[in-house]
Amino acid sequence: MNPTTNTSEASLHAIDYWQVAKNRYGVILLTFLLVFMTALVITYVMPKKYESTAVVQVRPKGAGAVMMPGTEPRGQYEMTSTFFPTEFEVIKAQKTLDSAIENLDLVNRWNSDRESVRGTLRGIVSAQNIRGTSLIEIRVRYNDPKDAQAIASAVSEAYRERRTALQSEVASQAMDQLGKAVVQQKDLVEDKRKLLSQIIRQEGIIYQGDSSVFQGTSGFDKADEAETAAREYDRLDREKIQLESQIETLLKYDGAQLLAHASGLSLPDNVIPVLLPQFQSAKREYDSAMSSGLGERHPKMVSLATNLVAMEKQLDEAVANLRETLKVKLELSKEQLARLKSRKESTNEDAIGKGIANQTFIDAKNEFESALRLLETLQAKEIVERMQDKVTDDPIIIHEEPVVSQVPVSPNVTLNLALGTVVGLIFGIAVAFFLEYLDTSVKTLEDVERYLQVPVLAVIPKDVGVLYKQSGMSPDAEAYRILRTNIEFNRKNPEDNSITVVSGGAGEGKSTTLVNLAYICAQGGYTTLMIDADLRRPRLHTFFEINNSVGLTNYLTTELMLEDVILQTPVDNLYFMPSGILPADAAGILNSRRMSELIQDVKQRFDLVLVDSPPILGVSDASVLASEVDLTMIVVQHRKLPRNMLMRVKQAVENVGGHVIGVVLNNVDVRSDSQYQYYTSYYTYYAPAESQSLPSQGSSSAPAKPAPPRSTSRGDAADDAKQDLY
Repeated sequence: MNPTTNTSEASLHAIDYWQVAKNRYGVILLTFLLVFMTALVITYVMPKKYESTAVVQVRPKGAGAVMMPGTEPRGQYEMTSTFFPTEFEVIKAQKTLDSAIENLDLVNRWNSDRESVRGTLRGIVSAQNIRGTSLIEIRVRYNDPKDAQAIASAVSEAYRERRTALQSEVASQAMDQLGKAVVQQKDLVEDKRKLLSQIIRQEGIIYQGDSSVFQGTSGFDKADEAETAAREYDRLDREKIQLESQIETLLKYDGAQLLAHASGLSLPDNVIPVLLPQFQSAKREYDSAMSSGLGERHPKMVSLATNLVAMEKQLDEAVANLRETLKVKLELSKEQLARLKSRKESTNEDAIGKGIANQTFIDAKNEFESALRLLETLQAKEIVERMQDKVTDDPIIIHEEPVVSQVPVSPNVTLNLALGTVVGLIFGIAVAFFLEYLDTSVKTLEDVERYLQVPVLAVIPKDVGVLYKQSGMSPDAEAYRILRTNIEFNRKNPEDNSITVVSGGAGEGKSTTLVNLAYICAQGGYTTLMIDADLRRPRLHTFFEINNSVGLTNYLTTELMLEDVILQTPVDNLYFMPSGILPADAAGILNSRRMSELIQDVKQRFDLVLVDSPPILGVSDASVLASEVDLTMIVVQHRKLPRNMLMRVKQAVENVGGHVIGVVLNNVDVRSDSQYQYYTSYYTYYAPAESQSLPSQGSSSAPAKPAPPRSTSRGDAADDAKQDLY
């Protein structure tokens, strides 16, 4: 969506709201005055109340002095978020108020029971904290300034006494509990000391304060010896496992594999690593001689074979010796392992016993020293508390005594009137918008065109008088020139020149609109006839000060000629047919053949015939007239007729076969309704100056003239009228 469009719509809405306020300014003003006067009266009749204030400071016990460095004063604590609200409730608590009541003897002074007096005090006593401080303001509002001062003083004093008594009681209970704790701690320290002495004697320990000297076999040495024996046992166990593995391998292999494995063992008596290379060298030499072609009986081959057999025998003996050696070492290792296992178990038992004894001593020593330190702390705290009890420290300090107020604090005239002003404006605007919401009357041109589907022919400003009586050229005449032009261009047939002017109800300006339109048309060169067919309350003759005794009813009920009942007005081209004597059956007279013939006759004689009628929703006369004439013009007073009634007006015309040419929106307050100002803003701008004003056309006392003959130049007159508009 275009941002410019959004801005325009927002501005339009703001203008609409302002328009509602302007239209309903009377309601807003009246509501504002009612609310403001109500606030003024309430302020005047409200009883005057005087306020007296006492300022007190809350101080914990010992807050002013620290008796010993490193110690906190008794009762010292942080001001939490709930501290002051709690104190406010304590100030208004039953015991505090009862003390103040007794001190002032309010039960007898006010001649009431204690419960009622206490309830009154709760309503007039309030407390609040001075921000950022530990000060509390105790305020009392009462209609008697002296009683307010006395109550404020009594409540603050009762609060101080109660806080002092409570703090003293808590301190006394704390001292009793502290004394009992010191005695219990002394007994506990003595028990711990006896237990520690017994352990020292049993274990032969020299104990000197924080240091200890152990004699005899130390538990720590036993532990080291056990650890050494365990390590040696683990080493021999690993060697035993290694020997068992070597023996098992020697038993598993034979031949070359056995020799290869045995040569890899690093043992002191192992000669296989020496013999095996010699044997392998001799074997290679024997194989080389045989491959050279020597036979087995050759002396060299016999010598080499004998040497190989001897060396192989040595290797077998070396392997056998190696096995025996490993078995002997294994047996020795098992014997050593058994002895070490016995030794390890013995040393472990000694080490465990000594360790338990040592740990028992350490635990007993730590418990004794902890109990002794706690006893010293409790004794120091007891000394501090006893010293603080000897220091006088008031928990509540009164910094400001209440005084007798000379000026009432309630009612607050300025505040009440300011609130009355604000509330009155808000309520007035709310009422205005609510009434606007409930108002279903015609407010805009869009309302007319949306609900009736016919054009708005003209917008007539408010308080427009009879134009022909005004001197010069009135700016309001331009609205009727626009009406004349719109009628000319909105009628489909130029021969449709008879128009009845109707309205939904009385007082909507129907007759004035007809007279001014007739005057403007006559000025434009139209020969115009006004027929006063409102046989209920005729008014047209009053505009021209013409006798109403002979007119339409006489013509319809007698044999009078048309020239006898049509009179010429003081305005050129403007003629008038009065209503005549008012009949008993107006609708019956109008709904006659002679009336139809009359309309057809005057249509031929005049360029424009304007017929005034009674309200169409009240009587049936207007419906009869709408069926007789060519066109019907509806006059609607701005913000008067509901929309549904306006639709009924159009429906009433159409039900009898009439044709609605359009609507005239009458009596529009263009000063308050800014949306209509553009309709009338050009009237004054284009109105002729006084020097250009036409002279008044005749006087109201000019004699009436007979009706002119049938006009034959109506088209030329219409053209002249259009030129006059532009």
